[in-house]
Amino acid sequence: MAELARQGHRVRAVSRSGSDLWSKGVEAVTADILRPDEVRKACRDAAVVYHAANVPYAQWQQVLPAMTESVIAAASAADAVLVVADNLYMYGPSSGPMTEDSPRRASGPKGQLRARLEEAFLAAHRSGQVGVAIGRGSGFYGPHANSAANLLVIQPALRGKTASWLGSLDAPHTLSYLPDFARGLITLGTNARAWGEVWHIPSGPPATGRTFIAEVFDALGQPPRMRRLGRGMLTLAGLFNRQIREAREVLYQFEQPFVMDMSKFERTFGGSVTPLREGVRQTIAALQSTV
Repeated sequence: MAELARQGHRVRAVSRSGSDLWSKGVEAVTADILRPDEVRKACRDAAVVYHAANVPYAQWQQVLPAMTESVIAAASAADAVLVVADNLYMYGPSSGPMTEDSPRRASGPKGQLRARLEEAFLAAHRSGQVGVAIGRGSGFYGPHANSAANLLVIQPALRGKTASWLGSLDAPHTLSYLPDFARGLITLGTNARAWGEVWHIPSGPPATGRTFIAEVFDALGQPPRMRRLGRGMLTLAGLFNRQIREAREVLYQFEQPFVMDMSKFERTFGGSVTPLREGVRQTIAALQSTV
């Protein structure tokens, strides 16, 4: 929302709460994405609909298909382009960098569901129901990220606590800085060349958990404090927290190299990314300003 407004677009932010905590000039609208009539009304007159809604893991199987149907219908009714924010779960474990053409080999229910949703969006495009572009990122971090990087590393570090990292501290992992991801999604929504395809949004070079944590503590002027959360610890914690229990399916992403290839987007649209150190600094500065 902030980046769209910064670029001078007329922006309507849709959420269940109708929150008005947005940039000046952003219209806040209340709607429940599971109520098709509300979503259709919220999308009325839109040129581009950016679909970035999500729910906790335990609700994925029941809720995400209904969300998909609702937003496709609403964007179609508005004759708008639909840009979908996505992740990499559908690829499953990979022996090398993942491209948009990598096989969909997910063996768990979450990854298989993401593959089915991808097909639903692209089928809607092929049928002419609505123009669709899918933008994918990995390991999100940034001021507003509800992600492992923020919840396990940045937030504890800000409180003077030890940072945690899933899987291996030394496995390279692609990390997507949310402002960079936002700019990439806007590119997809404003370029007809992007429609009907999947795109990996440019992100920084892969970094290990050890490197990311060190950058966070360095930005705070503190010595790094870190620990690794392996399968055994997650299994124990999962006895008390369903979200953690559900996360075990995707732990492979942090136990081995998990790298996203962005060359297709870069060849087509160019663009640059925020260096990790600067992204971390900006994230911490933004979060500290809200305390």
